[in-house]
Amino acid sequence: TVQNPLNQHLSEKELQQKIASAKLENSYIGILGKTIEPSIRPLGYDWKIGIALITSFAAREVFVGTLATIYSVEADDEKTATIKEKMATEVNPITGEKRFNFPVGMSLLVFYAFAMQCMATLAIVKRETKSWRWPLIQLFGMGFLAYISSFITYQILS
Repeated sequence: TVQNPLNQHLSEKELQQKIASAKLENSYIGILGKTIEPSIRPLGYDWKIGIALITSFAAREVFVGTLATIYSVEADDEKTATIKEKMATEVNPITGEKRFNFPVGMSLLVFYAFAMQCMATLAIVKRETKSWRWPLIQLFGMGFLAYISSFITYQILS
């Protein structure tokens, strides 16, 4: 075991997990997630969900892979056996409630129902219309609709 400055005794595995978690949080993508967190907090999201939202613009299914990667880096195998269990037990430090609760889940569902599909969709619309006008209208218009709808959903349900 290693003793840290707070007089906590950590096993080598716990120490490595904390180092990996700190590296993720202070990486470029972690900093980007922390930067956008204030704007997505009203939707019930944290920086981890924010990172997954950004990466999912490549394709919707990337959202799940991103969260799986984030939670596998932070996973403590002795306390939780699976990423699913880790996500299910995470607590929002602001509200004290579970991070992935019903209002957050519904907010994400509504967000993805209205948000722009992916980069490929924008590229196809650009190619078909031979203009950036419609792809940008779709990106920002649907993004605004997704944000407002998710905000309303989360606020009503929480």
